[in-house]
Amino acid sequence: MKFPYGISDFREIVTKGYFYCDRTDRIPLLEQGKYLLFLRPRRFGKSLLLSMLANYYDVARKDQFQEIFGELGIGRNPTPLRRGLARI
Repeated sequence: MKFPYGISDFREIVTKGYFYCDRTDRIPLLEQGKYLLFLRPRRFGKSLLLSMLANYYDVARKDQFQEIFGELGIGRNPTPLRRGLARI
Protein backbone atom coordinates (compact mmCIF):
# COMPACT_ATOMS: atom_id res chain seq x y z
CA MET A 1 0.00 0.00 0.00
CA LYS A 2 1.36 3.40 -0.98
CA PHE A 3 0.83 6.37 1.33
CA PRO A 4 0.53 9.79 -0.31
CA TYR A 5 2.89 11.65 2.01
CA GLY A 6 3.22 15.22 0.75
CA ILE A 7 0.84 14.74 -2.21
CA SER A 8 -2.14 17.06 -2.22
CA ASP A 9 -3.46 16.33 -5.72
CA PHE A 10 -6.69 14.38 -5.19
CA ARG A 11 -6.85 13.04 -8.74
CA GLU A 12 -3.33 11.65 -8.53
CA ILE A 13 -4.00 9.98 -5.18
CA VAL A 14 -7.19 8.27 -6.36
CA THR A 15 -6.08 7.24 -9.85
CA LYS A 16 -2.57 6.04 -8.95
CA GLY A 17 -3.61 3.67 -6.16
CA TYR A 18 -2.51 5.62 -3.09
CA PHE A 19 -4.27 5.07 0.23
CA TYR A 20 -7.20 7.44 0.63
CA CYS A 21 -9.61 7.53 3.55
CA ASP A 22 -12.90 8.40 1.83
CA ARG A 23 -14.23 11.68 3.16
CA THR A 24 -16.40 12.50 0.18
CA ASP A 25 -19.50 11.86 2.28
CA ARG A 26 -18.92 15.35 3.75
CA ILE A 27 -19.64 17.09 0.43
CA PRO A 28 -23.44 17.25 0.98
CA LEU A 29 -22.81 18.82 4.39
CA LEU A 30 -20.50 21.41 2.84
CA GLU A 31 -23.14 22.27 0.25
CA GLN A 32 -25.63 23.05 3.01
CA GLY A 33 -23.35 25.60 4.67
CA LYS A 34 -23.45 29.26 3.79
CA TYR A 35 -20.00 30.22 5.08
CA LEU A 36 -17.11 27.77 5.25
CA LEU A 37 -13.99 28.14 7.35
CA PHE A 38 -11.39 25.38 7.62
CA LEU A 39 -9.28 25.68 10.75
CA ARG A 40 -6.93 22.73 11.03
CA PRO A 41 -3.26 22.42 11.92
CA ARG A 42 -0.53 22.11 9.34
CA ARG A 43 -0.42 18.87 7.33
CA PHE A 44 -4.01 17.92 8.18
CA GLY A 45 -5.38 17.75 4.64
CA LYS A 46 -6.73 21.23 3.89
CA SER A 47 -5.13 21.34 0.44
CA LEU A 48 -6.27 17.80 -0.33
CA LEU A 49 -9.83 18.71 0.66
CA LEU A 50 -9.79 21.72 -1.65
CA SER A 51 -8.33 19.59 -4.44
CA MET A 52 -11.11 17.05 -3.95
CA LEU A 53 -13.75 19.78 -4.15
CA ALA A 54 -12.11 21.31 -7.22
CA ASN A 55 -12.19 17.95 -9.00
CA TYR A 56 -15.79 17.36 -7.93
CA TYR A 57 -17.19 20.69 -9.14
CA ASP A 58 -14.93 21.31 -12.16
CA VAL A 59 -16.95 21.28 -15.38
CA ALA A 60 -13.77 20.61 -17.38
CA ARG A 61 -13.40 17.24 -15.60
CA LYS A 62 -16.99 16.05 -16.07
CA ASP A 63 -15.83 13.31 -18.45
CA GLN A 64 -13.45 11.97 -15.77
CA PHE A 65 -16.04 11.91 -12.97
CA GLN A 66 -16.48 8.13 -12.99
CA GLU A 67 -12.72 7.55 -13.11
CA ILE A 68 -12.06 9.84 -10.15
CA PHE A 69 -15.13 9.37 -7.94
CA GLY A 70 -16.67 6.11 -9.17
CA GLU A 71 -15.41 3.94 -6.29
CA LEU A 72 -16.02 6.57 -3.59
CA GLY A 73 -19.18 7.29 -1.65
CA ILE A 74 -20.00 10.48 -3.51
CA GLY A 75 -19.57 8.67 -6.83
CA ARG A 76 -22.37 6.29 -5.91
CA ASN A 77 -24.60 9.09 -4.54
CA PRO A 78 -23.65 12.36 -6.27
CA THR A 79 -25.26 15.64 -5.33
CA PRO A 80 -27.21 17.77 -7.85
CA LEU A 81 -24.45 20.43 -7.81
CA ARG A 82 -21.68 18.14 -9.09
CA ARG A 83 -19.67 19.11 -12.16
CA GLY A 84 -21.43 22.43 -12.55
CA LEU A 85 -24.78 20.83 -13.42
CA ALA A 86 -26.65 23.34 -11.26
CA ARG A 87 -26.08 27.01 -10.55
CA ILE A 88 -25.50 28.27 -7.03
